[in-house]
Amino acid sequence: MATKKITIDGVGTVTLVKTTASRSLRLTVNSNGGVRVSLPYWTPYAIAEAFAKSHVRWIEKELSERLPSRHYDDEQKVGKLHHVHFEKVSHDITLSSRVTSTKIIVKYHSGEDITSAAVQERAEKAIYRALRKETEQLLPPRVRAIAEKHGFRYRSISAKQLKRRWGSCDSHHNLVFNFFLMELPWDYIDYVIMHELTHTEHLHHGPAFWERLKQICPAALDIRNQMKEYRPIIGG
Repeated sequence: MATKKITIDGVGTVTLVKTTASRSLRLTVNSNGGVRVSLPYWTPYAIAEAFAKSHVRWIEKELSERLPSRHYDDEQKVGKLHHVHFEKVSHDITLSSRVTSTKIIVKYHSGEDITSAAVQERAEKAIYRALRKETEQLLPPRVRAIAEKHGFRYRSISAKQLKRRWGSCDSHHNLVFNFFLMELPWDYIDYVIMHELTHTEHLHHGPAFWERLKQICPAALDIRNQMKEYRPIIGG
């Protein structure tokens, strides 16, 4: 059995596997989120790669359905600045959630349990607001400093929830960063920033792109491989 690993934007690592049993191309996503294309020995890897890329939307759908269910605990750390705080209130108080500079406050009634689906859903929505707030607060000055240091120019920065990408850059040099970046170590965040800034000069992943990225981030390939273990979820 011969294998080859490739990386596809929006999907991550895909394993191409040549087997004697395969008579045609077969795409699978396992319960752990692993993506695999089985192919006959005589089929070039390039054909399997094109096959996977043509099914990116299906893969993304399958991966999203296999993400582990999330559970948020009291005093759980979120991002770089916040902790979750569940606050029990009487039934005459309207349920709400609030994000301060350091806390994510989620109210629940005395008859509820913080593990219930309704309370967890309120917590998740508040956590997402906190992560977006952190991204909008912490990332722009960091992006600006890195861009000035290495001579990059960009148009705008925004924060969004992206399912399978950590960031993106369009042809007008608008940068979008996944607010789940706040869950990653800072050296990984800096790598994503440098990756997207490099796209302002090379809007592809060809040799010129990687050569430029490695100029400003010598450990780029190592970090890229390490980041395959992370997914855009809380604690992912």
